[in-house]
Order: sequence, then C-alpha cells, then structure tokens
Amino acid sequence: MKVSASLVIAVLALAGCDSDSTPKSGKGNGPSVIAPGRPGEAAETLSAKDAEKRRAEDDSPNSADFAYARMMIEHHTQALTMTELAPKHAESSKVQRLAERIAAAQSPEIASMQSWLKAHGGGKKAAGHQHETMPGMATDAQLKSLRAARGKAFDRLFLKLMITHHDGAITMATDVKAQGNNIQIEEMADDVIAQQTSEIGRMRDMS
Repeated sequence: MKVSASLVIAVLALAGCDSDSTPKSGKGNGPSVIAPGRPGEAAETLSAKDAEKRRAEDDSPNSADFAYARMMIEHHTQALTMTELAPKHAESSKVQRLAERIAAAQSPEIASMQSWLKAHGGGKKAAGHQHETMPGMATDAQLKSLRAARGKAFDRLFLKLMITHHDGAITMATDVKAQGNNIQIEEMADDVIAQQTSEIGRMRDMS
C-alpha cells in the first residue's frame, strides 16, 4: 500500500487520447489512480497525491478487507487442523516443534481477525466462500491422507501441504495489500507475509 491499499493503479495511455479525455488531476502529481467507490457509488480518478491524502484521512474497510478477514480465518483454521495431528503422527521432533510454532502464531491471528470483524460490523460469515477457491487450501482427500499417515510419511506430506498452504496465505495477504483500504488489515497481512515466508524457508530446509 505504497500509495493506497484500496486504489488500483490505472495506467492511462495518454498517447492517442484527445484533450477532453485527459484527467483533470494536473501535471506533476504522479500517475493517476482509480479509486473504487463504496457500494452504490461510482469510481473516481485521482492523482497519486490526492489518493495518498485520501488514504491517510479515511481507512474505512472495503469489501477486500472484509473478504480477507473472513477467508483468512477459515484458512488459518485449516492450518490448525493440520498442526493438531503432528504430536501423535509426526516422527520428526523438528516437524512437531514447527507445528507448535504455527499453531502458536495463527491462533492469536484468528482471534484478532474475529475481533476486527466484530468491531467493524462484519462478524457474520459471508455466504458462498468455498475453501477450495482459496489459494493453498488442502483438499478433503489430502487431509484424509494426512490423517492416515504416520512417521516419516506424515512428516513429508505435512511439510508439502503446509508449504503450499503458507504460499496461499502469502498470496491472499499480498492481494489485500493491493486491494484493501484498512490499515489494521494491512498490518495483519504484513505479519502473515513475514511469519509465513520465514516458516516456508524452514520447511524447505526440512523437506
């Protein structure tokens, strides 16, 4: 969110456009951006300077912020389901300790996102979100295989699925940083990116 997390940068091809189509943002203000309107409102074209000013004045959550919080709660919940298997199924003590760290990090994040949703009137779960559409989510068949695995077979499958799961979470966090508008959600997304990038490195070393 270098300019505005809710603003999608629009590259305006000035060549070939007549004078009437030139944005009225003025020269010297940087590239123009499209500011999505709130529900029922039209989008606006702003200069980068004006967009940054507006972002600083109003970080009201938009649909991307709400969708991120709701989906990441479900995403993290699946990760906890996977980590709960490690104490009895894993052979490697490193895998067991990793699972403990993941659970210790993601349980509070779930609570934080639930509190954020409640505070912003978005506590009701959105209908229509299928977990298969979220990047990195394990399928029911993969979870069944993980539950059945023991020892080294569990360790290998756990690391494989969790690396993919973390990659998906980073994708979601990166997306909301580009599309969302709320500073608190941006900070949560930054934490996810930092924590899970580090854990992916550890898991790849263990694989």
